[in-house]
Amino acid sequence: MNDGVNGDRQGAGAGAGADGTGSTDTAKWASRAATALWAATVAVLLLALPWAAHGRLPDPLATHWDGRTADGSMSLTASAAFPAACWAVALAAAAVARRWAGAPARTWVGAGLGFGGVLLVGAQAAIVHANLDRPDWQHARPLGPEVAAVLVAAVAAGLLGPWLAHRRGRGPRPATAADGPRLDLPEGQRAVWLSRTVNPWLGLLAAASGLGAAGSALAALGGLGGPAWALFAPCAVVAVAAAGCSSVQARVTERGLDVTFGPFGWPARHWSPADVAAARMERRTPAQVGGWGYRLSGLGTTVMLRRGECLVVRPHRGVEFAVSVDDAERGAALLNTVAARRAG
Repeated sequence: MNDGVNGDRQGAGAGAGADGTGSTDTAKWASRAATALWAATVAVLLLALPWAAHGRLPDPLATHWDGRTADGSMSLTASAAFPAACWAVALAAAAVARRWAGAPARTWVGAGLGFGGVLLVGAQAAIVHANLDRPDWQHARPLGPEVAAVLVAAVAAGLLGPWLAHRRGRGPRPATAADGPRLDLPEGQRAVWLSRTVNPWLGLLAAASGLGAAGSALAALGGLGGPAWALFAPCAVVAVAAAGCSSVQARVTERGLDVTFGPFGWPARHWSPADVAAARMERRTPAQVGGWGYRLSGLGTTVMLRRGECLVVRPHRGVEFAVSVDDAERGAALLNTVAARRAG
């Protein structure tokens, strides 16, 4: 839906700026070097931890616990080789993913390697500590807080990659609102652009999860107690999250850009004309941004409800924001026009 938008679109001009090929190549090699260093560090730790303390460890070692009691073991050699082999498989899978999925997968490959590396090393360290100075593997110490600490550290390491990519965004762009598509709008004339996208599958998921939450709540109130309440929490969370991502509306006015989410228009984000460096239309797919919904990736922030054209906003500060709506080029043109007027 578009109201009051008049005039011809002006072609997008190329932004002036220095060639960034050298810095891009440097960043690529730095990323590869960091990945190689991380891969080697994890492999060395997995192999070295058991052998560094082999004089104080039983052979075989306890490697599996049933609650607080050790119920499985491996030889010292196997306890070092098995996690290292798992790490080698993870590295091979990451290499294949980067080879075939390309640049958009790099953020998530990094997240997976961070999570997997910390998880394996943490588990290896916990196993060594549990077996340290024990007469045999059946007398290994029970594992408790160590498991929770390893999981928390692994999740934090897994989130670090996407967070860094989100902070980095897509790098500097010299283009400004004056260089992007614009509308030939007479001075003093006001215009409004409005576009809305609905994802019916997310709406269906929200409805089904909502019914599940309501049903489990009724069952709990009817006497089922704990199990029903345990089902209520995840269903309610999924229902709220899916409903919030099931639809999005973008609106450009003289006040700037407003993006609202869900059937009630909340939460919402706002960019004033002074906040906008440039806007454009760009075609994106879920594979490029890491899935559906509200995504953080190397492309910045993307609200992905359907593949295809997106309105992309590059603010003066922070990373880019994209929203998948129809007629995005006209919305970008009007936003550039409003931003250029404010700057002038």
